[in-house]
Amino acid sequence: MKRRAWITLGAVVLGGGGLVTYAVATPSQDPEAGRAKRPVKVYDLALKGTTSGKRELPGTQTKQFSMLGVSWTGATKRLHGSAQVRTRSLETGAWTAWKDLEANVDPLESPEAGAETRGASEPLWVGPSDGVQVQVVRKNGSTNAGLPKGLQVNLVDPGVATTAEMKAKPAAYVAPAVSDSASPTDSVTPTDSASPSDSAAPSAPASPSSAPSASASPSATIPTAPPSTVPEPPITSRAGWGADESLSPDPSEYNPDVKAVFVHHSDGTNDYSCADSASIVRGIYAYHTQTNGWNDIGYNFLVDKCGTIFEGRKGGVDRPVLGAHTYGWNRESAGIAVLGDHTSTGATNAALASVARIAAWKLGQYNADPVSTVKLTAGATQTNYFGTSFTAGSQYTFNRISAHRDGYNTQCPGSSLYGQLPTIRAWASGPVQDLKVTSLSGAGQSGSTYYTKGAITAKWSTTTPGSLISKFELLVDGKAVATASGTATSVGTTLALGTHTVAVRAVHQSGKTTTTPALNVVAETTAPTFTTAPKLSLRTGTVNTSAVPVTLGWKATDNTVLKSVSLLTPTTATFGPTTASSSRTAASGTASTWSMKAYDYAGNTRTSSASFTPMILQETSATKSGTWTSRSSTSYLGGKSYSSGSKAASLTWTFTGRSASWVASRASSSGQAYVYVDGVKVSTVDLKSSSTLYRQAIWTKSWSSSAKHTVKIVVVGTSGRPTITTDGLVYIK
Repeated sequence: MKRRAWITLGAVVLGGGGLVTYAVATPSQDPEAGRAKRPVKVYDLALKGTTSGKRELPGTQTKQFSMLGVSWTGATKRLHGSAQVRTRSLETGAWTAWKDLEANVDPLESPEAGAETRGASEPLWVGPSDGVQVQVVRKNGSTNAGLPKGLQVNLVDPGVATTAEMKAKPAAYVAPAVSDSASPTDSVTPTDSASPSDSAAPSAPASPSSAPSASASPSATIPTAPPSTVPEPPITSRAGWGADESLSPDPSEYNPDVKAVFVHHSDGTNDYSCADSASIVRGIYAYHTQTNGWNDIGYNFLVDKCGTIFEGRKGGVDRPVLGAHTYGWNRESAGIAVLGDHTSTGATNAALASVARIAAWKLGQYNADPVSTVKLTAGATQTNYFGTSFTAGSQYTFNRISAHRDGYNTQCPGSSLYGQLPTIRAWASGPVQDLKVTSLSGAGQSGSTYYTKGAITAKWSTTTPGSLISKFELLVDGKAVATASGTATSVGTTLALGTHTVAVRAVHQSGKTTTTPALNVVAETTAPTFTTAPKLSLRTGTVNTSAVPVTLGWKATDNTVLKSVSLLTPTTATFGPTTASSSRTAASGTASTWSMKAYDYAGNTRTSSASFTPMILQETSATKSGTWTSRSSTSYLGGKSYSSGSKAASLTWTFTGRSASWVASRASSSGQAYVYVDGVKVSTVDLKSSSTLYRQAIWTKSWSSSAKHTVKIVVVGTSGRPTITTDGLVYIK
């Protein structure tokens, strides 16, 4: 069942010639009926005065809206004051905060403009809404007698035009609630005398363009589209965003070329969904044609925060279509608007990249470098945002990619987006910015040289978006051996054995190149060498039956650069390339394999292993000479030891092995002993210690290979402390 939609309106007079208007719309259709296709409509709500000085709006039929603005009679008139709005969400029923409308917009100065063209604020996207409150206040101290005539509130319903929009769920309707700060003061009987302007309305007059100047005049003849020096980016066509071409029946006009691009922002919210971008573009299109009275949307292109590029003014994206975007400079330029308000918030990287792409493509059609400057002929006498004066017919230098405020006295495109223009120029012109190799996988780095067995993968980073990069090339010895797309971040190859240089070259879509500094890379497959295989020798320390102190020794080398050596068994550890020994412990009586692996920076490896068994010979297994006394204690190895203070008393052990250590107890009263190896006196050992210590390997001896040996301990008979206590001998077989 269809529902008629009415709007109840009221107004309050403000001091200084201001007024507040209030309107609430009822639903135009059952919200459960889905989103049927419907045309764009604009609702023009006239603000009229009464004999008492009170202002009120006549009732009119309406539907929901998503965009609005304020307009007035006279395209060249300025609104010397402020216009603020707030709206009621169709989905939640909540009122927004007050929002300023950008009223300092370019005037209409085309000689083709008709009497119906109007001055207007920038349109503001508010999303699906069913209520509006508008406040228009004359600027304090203004010399103007008052607000301009014919003030209107213009509500835009962008309709539903694309397949994606028709599939979307409609916003829920919430019954209007009266706001304490925005309640209507008068109710007005709805009438049918004021109908919305929609796709069936008469065509609008021509759009604003620059006044005649010394530059070439626009032509209605369709020019040939010149090729560009860079690829055309993906562009959503007018049909793609649902343009109602009946709103723009007049033919397009064309400039001779495009010398510069002016960047704008559309103003409004930044919180829109990119799914609504087509609706926003349709809303701007309807506002420009139905409210401003222009022939078409003013911008040549529009870009949303997700980077989607929309075709703006009709006539062919690849042709120099005369736009209506930058007062005084439209004859030689194209206009690109970024959806959203970028006064204090910068545009997204996706939006910046798309602006750079479309600007580079349009300028590339006329062999213009986006980072260069150009002289433009002023089409009007005026002053820009920075106070620079222009005289119609004179030439002035502009960046090829400039901002709206560079040519006209407006804050557009917002200070934040204005500060991003150098980035846009650099991305559009090239070369690729901040290119660097971040890693070279498959290779190890030592100093300034990388080593690999052959297969490598170069990874890189850059601040230039991949959509502006034609390709990356991997250079080996200065020649391209592999290619990757502009969005890639790595590519691999296999190097021949030998010494090489490796670099990454980025090719910008303009053809300009950037190359990273060359890396020195050596490809080799020679494994490291153990010049000394792993070997175990006994060392000093405390001996237990389960942990004998040992030293693990080895020596590894490489034909290039040794990286590290790892112990694999019986335990694990990793050592630097110059380390050749490590203090470990080993279980006695158990054969253990000591396996080690050497690595070079190329990834070549070699493993070397050896098996060793530490053995404990108790004192009872020795050949005794002289007087020895047996002692028992859990502190001794095996619970027993021999003690003697008799000079020349001796113990002799015979074994076959490659390393030996004598184990004894130490105390402050301990004496000295001579040590003989294979019948030769090799050492005098003093067992005296300030603290009592048991099971101490106090003397060690190692040989290059395993052989039969004898170790003899002889009591020295030191004066005052002749006694020594021995706990056995340990050897490695």
